[in-house]
Parts: sequence; C-alpha cells; structure tokens
Amino acid sequence: MKKKHWIHVVPLALVVMLLFGCANTEDVQILDRENRHLSSQLSAMQREMASLKTDQAAAQKQYQKDVADLRKESGTSRADLSLRVDNLQSEVRTLGAGVEEYKDFVKRPSKEIEQVRTDTTSRTRSLEERLRASDERLRASEEKTRMLEERTRKLEDRDKEMEARLLKTIDDRVKPLDSKIDQMALKQSGREGETSSEKKTSPTTAAVLYKDAYEAYQKGDVEGSRRKFESFLGQYPNTELSDNAQFWVGEIYFQKKDYERSILEYEKVVTKYPEGDKVPAALFKQALAFSELGDKTNARNLLRRVVERYPTSDQADMAKKKLEALK
Repeated sequence: MKKKHWIHVVPLALVVMLLFGCANTEDVQILDRENRHLSSQLSAMQREMASLKTDQAAAQKQYQKDVADLRKESGTSRADLSLRVDNLQSEVRTLGAGVEEYKDFVKRPSKEIEQVRTDTTSRTRSLEERLRASDERLRASEEKTRMLEERTRKLEDRDKEMEARLLKTIDDRVKPLDSKIDQMALKQSGREGETSSEKKTSPTTAAVLYKDAYEAYQKGDVEGSRRKFESFLGQYPNTELSDNAQFWVGEIYFQKKDYERSILEYEKVVTKYPEGDKVPAALFKQALAFSELGDKTNARNLLRRVVERYPTSDQADMAKKKLEALK
C-alpha cells in the first residue's frame, strides 16, 4: 500500500515543482528515473502476487485432497482401531483382576502369612535333616561294603593258602603210598618170575624197566622218567605194573602244571585199568587238576565219585576234606 501511495505522490510533486518554478531539468530527469523504477517494482510485485494466488489455489486443492484421503483412511482403519481398543480393554480388565487379587492377599491376616512361612521353614529343615541322614547311611553302607570286600579278600587269600597246604599234605601222603605200592608190585612181579619157569624172563625184565623209570623219577629226572615209563607201557601195556606206570606219567604232567594233559593221562588209568588199585588215586588227582584249572564243578563230581565208589581207600578221606574246601 505504501508503494502505491508513492506512485500517486510523485507525479503530484512534479506538477507542484513545475508550478512553482523551483524544479530544473536535472531534477525532472531524476524523478523520471525514479518513476520508471517504481513502475518496474510495481509490475514485479503484481507478478509476485499473481504467483502467490496461484500457489494458494494449488495449496487449497492439495489440502482438500489430503483431508479427503485422511477421511478415507480413518474410515478403513476404524475397525482395526476398534479391535485394538477391545483388546486393550481386555488386558486392562485382566490387570485389574490381578491387582484385586494382590490387594486381597495383602489384606490377609499377618498370622496366616506367618504360618505359611513357619510351615515352609519347617519342611525345609525336615528335608535337610533327611538328606543328612541319607548321606550318613550312604557313607556307613560304603564303609561296610569296603570292610566286607577287605574281609572277602582276606578269606580268599586264606582259602588259597589252605588249599595249597592241603595239596601239599595230600601229595606228601600220596607219594609214600604210591612208593609202597610200587615196591610191593615189584616184589610181587619178582616172585611171579621166580615161580614160573616159562615166564621167568618177561616179568623180570618188565620189573627192571619199571624200577629204572621209577628211580629216575625219585632222583628228579622227571622227563627221563616219563620217557622210560612210556617206553615200559609200549612194551608191557597189560602187566600188574602197567597201571602204576600210566599213573606216574599223569603225575609227571601234573608236577609240570600241564593240568589238561595230566587229566588225559589219569583218565587212561581209569579206562584201561578199571580193576587196578591206582583208579582212586587217578580220580582224586584228576579232581585236583580240574580245581587248578578253575573248574570246580568237575572237581567236586570226581571227588564225590571217589568217596562213593571207593569209601575205604585213603583217597576217600582226602576227597572229603577237599570237598569241604571247595564249598
């Protein structure tokens, strides 16, 4: 508005200056330039206002469009918003119920809460005591198990020692008996050789061979003795000394701790010479060999066989003692 006011004032001032004769040519030129400048500014301002009106109209249209879009979006999301509101209200109700329950719990008498605490403490203490008692029983049981294992080991060691002593005692008793039997057999063979002129050479020769093998055994030459006894059996398999020779072959393998082979050799005494006087000793030594191999079942069966079939033999008493040791 001020610019428009100056546009009207300037020409008026020119007129006044001309009327009063106070203006000169230079002043007129200056005023003319200012007038043109002002006219130019006016045109620019008019263009600017026109542009502003155009922008205002476009902004108004955009505003109307945004309002319409917003209304549409509000209409489409109203259902979702309602559902969210319902869910939120449900959660609020749940939370409210929880708060009410908490308020009720807080309002309970202090005695009831204290009773709950007391019961809990009592149960905890009882459980701890039971756990301690259980640990003590477990330690006592472990200690008892350890003591039993130690006693078992001692008993096993004692049984092994007693068994070894029993075997030695049995061997010590058996060897003199076998020696006496062999000497009697040798004498008997010698007498038979002297009384029978037709068979004088054979029994005497057999007795000499047997005596040579037996003396080698007594001197400790067990391998030489075994070969001589086997040679004797090859030449005289059915004499009165043959069962003795076969028994000593089994004895040699037993002393060498070849228990399996000794069992086979003792079995030949039982099967080849069932009527011979070495059968109880062979059965008894078979039982001892099975025992050394850890086969207690066969050992007990053979010992019972000795006791039942040969109750009056020296081996029967030894078999009874061995059976007691194998229980």
